[in-house]
Amino acid sequence: MRVSDILKVKGNTLFTVTPDTKLHDAVNTMAEHDIGSLVVMEYGDLVGMLTFREVILTLSKHDGSLGTNTIRKLMDDHPLTCTPETDVNEVRRMMLEHHVRYLPVLESRTLMGVISFYDVAKAVVEEQGFENRMLKAYIRDWPEEQQEQQPTPR
Repeated sequence: MRVSDILKVKGNTLFTVTPDTKLHDAVNTMAEHDIGSLVVMEYGDLVGMLTFREVILTLSKHDGSLGTNTIRKLMDDHPLTCTPETDVNEVRRMMLEHHVRYLPVLESRTLMGVISFYDVAKAVVEEQGFENRMLKAYIRDWPEEQQEQQPTPR
């Protein structure tokens, strides 16, 4: 399975900001759309990532205040990236090794999407479930899984 397979299922909605966006505005966007990261773009190029990790660190450093900082001062300005052709197993290794939860997907210099650790885990579980069903279908007379018995109402 490749990253492109995850992007097909996930869809193509992207949320981006510029480096000069106020942190307060970025946090509002993240909360409004229930997302954990924003891609930081400048002049059509990926220049960074803002995740809830940077937001939490800022809150911690400023006694719970977001302050008036722009994203430029707080963002990860060298985010780890992958391509649509990157194998999902390689992505899992990269995410675990570098302790990242969000990975921008670039084709050449074009942003194709962002995948999260959740997206990768979900895709792997679904792939394993499909493989299990295919193997069971291949093996003749495999007993069907019984559904949980529901208690009968009295």
